[in-house]
Amino acid sequence: MTPVARVASPPSKPLMVFDGDCNFCRRWIARWREATGDRVDYLPFQHPSVAERFPEIPREQFEQAVQLIEPSGLVYGAAEAVFRTLAYAPRKRWTLWAYENVPGVGPMAECWYRAVAKHRTMFLFLTRFL
Repeated sequence: MTPVARVASPPSKPLMVFDGDCNFCRRWIARWREATGDRVDYLPFQHPSVAERFPEIPREQFEQAVQLIEPSGLVYGAAEAVFRTLAYAPRKRWTLWAYENVPGVGPMAECWYRAVAKHRTMFLFLTRFL
């Protein structure tokens, strides 16, 4: 797929930026943090250092979807950011391969991501229920 931006001041290791005001987001970030360990950093977009350090990424982009900022400076958003983040978890690397190589997986994942993002409260309930 394609990056959504490039930053001039990239982090030294991958950085997942998420909506810190979203209960659904915080719950899933905790799961991903557990899977990736110290191989990925996580920060809410509301943290002052995020806007200062990455002015190339508009606030609206952070509000709409998670963003993965790679050490190369490339930025990936939404489902692709999730799969790229999970690729840093040894037991989840296959998910990025599937996203990139299995016909339909990438577009379907992006569609699901958009649906979940629009209905976070409902999906938080389902996450807790299941």
